[in-house]
Amino acid sequence: MFDYNGNRETETHPLITQAPNANPKPLRNSVKQALNNFLGQLDGQDPEELYELVLSEVEAPLLEEVMTYTRGNQTRAATMLGINRGTLRKKLKKYGMN
Repeated sequence: MFDYNGNRETETHPLITQAPNANPKPLRNSVKQALNNFLGQLDGQDPEELYELVLSEVEAPLLEEVMTYTRGNQTRAATMLGINRGTLRKKLKKYGMN
């Protein structure tokens, strides 16, 4: 998505790397580690609505950072996220970012 020549974001963004020996999935690994830590603290209890919990914990900061990156431009943010603008607006409202 950001890997074309001349894009400074590929050089400075921690999730997008071209280094040959760098970890190719830092976000995935961070989520896995956080989830393992969370599950390890449950003391044998089964969590409820774990899927929604994880999605909201990832989605909220994703939206926040993309909106900051686009300086509040919802059309541009929606395009970056691969969702339509109406969906973006609903998600922003859900997290109180409207």
